[in-house]
Amino acid sequence: MTEITYAQQHELSKIIDRYSVQDGVNSTAIPSLFFIRHSEVTEPLYGVYKPSFCVIVKGVKEVMLAQEQFRYGPGDYLVASVGLPVTGQVISATSDIPYLALKLEFTPSQILDVLRTSKLPVSAKENTKRGMFVSQIETSLLDAVLRLARLLEHSEDIPVLGPLITKEILYRVLQGQHGAALEQIAIEGSSTFRISDVIDHIITYYDHSFRIEELAEIANMSVSSLHRHFKEVTAMSPIQFQKQLRLQEARRLLLSESTDAADVAFRVGYESPSQFSREYSRMFGLPPREDINRLKDKFNKRINA
Repeated sequence: MTEITYAQQHELSKIIDRYSVQDGVNSTAIPSLFFIRHSEVTEPLYGVYKPSFCVIVKGVKEVMLAQEQFRYGPGDYLVASVGLPVTGQVISATSDIPYLALKLEFTPSQILDVLRTSKLPVSAKENTKRGMFVSQIETSLLDAVLRLARLLEHSEDIPVLGPLITKEILYRVLQGQHGAALEQIAIEGSSTFRISDVIDHIITYYDHSFRIEELAEIANMSVSSLHRHFKEVTAMSPIQFQKQLRLQEARRLLLSESTDAADVAFRVGYESPSQFSREYSRMFGLPPREDINRLKDKFNKRINA
């Protein structure tokens, strides 16, 4: 790490620390920019990543996409080019040296805008790539990220400069080693573009049953091509993708509402409570009620400590 990069990360960490009022995800005055803080190592956190660019300035995190592990820390950045159900865990953080990171969400239309106004070479439509990658951050990219964060000190500049700097950040990522994986979500007709339509459909209607032929029709692909390209992008099949969405939502409902597991199972699309319980245990390590009681006990101990 160069002296310039170290100085940039140090300043960025101070800004994130200043605007992260509590552990967890903190929104900012820039609608698409979020700061994340954790004062201790976390247990696995389940959620759906929107298309986003993530940078860590302190600490280390591991993200699991199906059976693939992405580990990154200071000096790296992670990009999710499509919506993906993942498991994330902060593995290095203390109260003295908290985990500090930022997340910048974006849309395919923003990527397309960058491609239209730049002279970046575009890969072939059939060049399907994984929808998540980790890469080393370069000084020019980190500089743009820092300038975006600095806008929080000058809120009157955000409406004009925020979109411009965001565009620069995306441009720098597109220039990088894995830029082709990002550009594909914006190229109409590309396999990744068509798979992203299927992903959006499953996320929206995760609690509905579907036939694989229906998804193939959305993607304008054969069933075999859909399976192949979907797995290349997401590292899982459409059924596995839907299952993760259902189980994540079920866990959220069980934590936030006083309801029984059978009711939640039906609400997220399961027809069999016993099947739901088996698959829940397989994903989270315990049956639904035991898992929720453990999480609530842990939360109460932390509050009363």
